[in-house]
Amino acid sequence: MKKIDKRKKYVLVIDVETANTIIDSKFNDGLVYDIGFGVYDKKGNEYVAKSWTIKEIFDKEEELMQSAYYAWKLPRYYEELKNGTRQTMTIKGAKKYIAKVMETYNITEVYAYNAKFDKQTLDNTIRFVTKSKERYFFPYGTEIKDIWNMACCVLCTQKTFLKQNIRNDKGNFITNAERVFGYISCQSDFEEDHIGLQDVRIEAQILARCFAQHKHMETNPYHANWRLPRKKYEELGLECA
Repeated sequence: MKKIDKRKKYVLVIDVETANTIIDSKFNDGLVYDIGFGVYDKKGNEYVAKSWTIKEIFDKEEELMQSAYYAWKLPRYYEELKNGTRQTMTIKGAKKYIAKVMETYNITEVYAYNAKFDKQTLDNTIRFVTKSKERYFFPYGTEIKDIWNMACCVLCTQKTFLKQNIRNDKGNFITNAERVFGYISCQSDFEEDHIGLQDVRIEAQILARCFAQHKHMETNPYHANWRLPRKKYEELGLECA
């Protein structure tokens, strides 16, 4: 850990990969097999970085793991575990470690891209493993903030983003972390790893860029934030340009 400057405000950025997740389902019963997190200041400087596979899911739920959304990446996990570049942790151990880091850096705010998903699946996992003896992953009073909502407010409404006019098959602007990081880093072909810690690092840079705008932005998880770019696009009259 780097030396702590008590004059700075530190935040935790977290990303998870899950099994048992049904994409596009309103009911999220995903279970976490990979946690990556880091401690950052508002400029995106990194002070702590950790990544673990979660023992109770990754090691013990073999059938579930084979149906995980990014199961094709499993050989990479096995290789990293074998060569010692990745460690395994229990979900209770991860919870305890992260709580200690938050206490050390006086952190009360946790950020994630699509934060509702990360929080829910972490809570799901601690409840699943402890048979609901423990129900919440983060310490009481933790504020959960959504980088996705922030980015939709202050980055995805910029003219340069909107003029690129990259949309999905429903006609909505693509605002996922991969697309937004590609925009701020001028890498039109950027592809996200979908590995916990690697994704944390790009999300921390998106967060820093959001803070650097010095504009009002919503930080609470909001399921319809993807509507904001389209609304701005129409307000600017770009459809008629």
